[in-house]
Amino acid sequence: MQTASNRKPSDLVRGLGLWASTAVIIGGMVGQSIFLVSSQVARDLGSVGGVLAAWLIGGVTVLFASFCYAELGAALPYAGGEYIYLGRGLGPKWGFLFGWTSAWIQGPGMGATIAAGLLRITSFLLPSLNAALFTWSIPVPFQTQTYHFTFTASQLWAALALAVMAAINYFGVRTAGQFQILITGLKVAAIVLIIGLGFTMKRIGAMPPNATFYLQEHRGAAAMLSALVPIMLAYNGFQGLGQIGGEIKDPRKTIPRAAILGVLAVVILYFLINVVYFRVLGLALVANSRNVASDAAVQLAGGIAARWLTLFMMLSALGSLHGSFLTRPRVVYAMARDGQFFRALQRIHPKFHTPSVAILFHGSLAVFLVLTGTFEQIYSLEIFALWIFIALTAVALIRLRKKEPALPRPYRAWGYPWTALIVAAVAFAMSLNLWLLRPVRSSIGLVVILLGLLFFGHWRERRADYQLDETAPSARG
Repeated sequence: MQTASNRKPSDLVRGLGLWASTAVIIGGMVGQSIFLVSSQVARDLGSVGGVLAAWLIGGVTVLFASFCYAELGAALPYAGGEYIYLGRGLGPKWGFLFGWTSAWIQGPGMGATIAAGLLRITSFLLPSLNAALFTWSIPVPFQTQTYHFTFTASQLWAALALAVMAAINYFGVRTAGQFQILITGLKVAAIVLIIGLGFTMKRIGAMPPNATFYLQEHRGAAAMLSALVPIMLAYNGFQGLGQIGGEIKDPRKTIPRAAILGVLAVVILYFLINVVYFRVLGLALVANSRNVASDAAVQLAGGIAARWLTLFMMLSALGSLHGSFLTRPRVVYAMARDGQFFRALQRIHPKFHTPSVAILFHGSLAVFLVLTGTFEQIYSLEIFALWIFIALTAVALIRLRKKEPALPRPYRAWGYPWTALIVAAVAFAMSLNLWLLRPVRSSIGLVVILLGLLFFGHWRERRADYQLDETAPSARG
């Protein structure tokens, strides 16, 4: 019996080398978030030292997670990523649940979040994008306050950006890889430019090491876990390379090298740019800024230069959005190919050799989400489930070491098993803390996961029928 984890995915083109693969990691991680979320982290922690420590803790956690994903990606270099890893390490049900959640929430939700963030950055140049086109007042059961749904022009433009990225990825992985290298170079240039200006120009704000102020009642571990939520949004994307394992040249060497190089580069850049934010603006201004990177750019180089830097930030968000389309549709493609999702989503375009229907499915859901929610609402819906599955992937690595000790592992995770255990502990703790802080939105994510259990048996039966259909011609012959 063939599955996605033991067959060669010959229908996909291995067109991504080391630099393109590293660009996928950096491009998937570096998006709009690093230009927006530092203010929320400052409000959560209330001190310069706490904020910088949180970015380092998040970076170390993601680096450890990249070690785990690098081992799994090199050992199982197939399209599907966590769908393959969880299915092989913990059992088919867990792989299906990841694929189910990724198909309906994580993948489209991340694309919609990036698009919404892109338009928030754009509104620095075009404030009219924030203008409300219409507002609906919706009564909420068991709530005294009415929910106000406001539809803005930015949501329409965000939907258009999603459509353009879907088209680019529809027409070929080699074109997509070349585009990713180009746009990743532009976005890294924007960050490096801000860092360079921040360290070479005269200090404007003050960054005393003991500067503190407290805006909320939560302190200690709870505050750190809360701050890690927007930080992990900024770091999200490190796990994307395994999802396109079927399209990477020499994957057993390329995947671990690209994953570790990409994550290390992003951790260093993020730490330095946060130092610049505090050096230029000071703690209070960072905490109260809506668009901290653009505000810092205004102080560093004036209004005109800040507008140009904002354009680079928009390109950064576009690169992250493109990385989402390059990786996420491959999960539902892999599920459909195993007969565990709609069969149409396994289709490979005969000319462009891309999972075309899966890309359209992903894009359509992302457009729906971006038209019906804000940046914060979309992200809150999917972050809870996202980090549960990252924790489970670390557990799957440990389990797979015991189940299949003879499995070829060209790369073995550094610091095993402690790195995997740290990733699992931090991820579970952060998800639990998020559920305690935002029980309604986190519970919606949990309900979606549990709904997958109801469909698992159905798709398993369909998979059996699918395999019979696949083998029937040869059996009759």
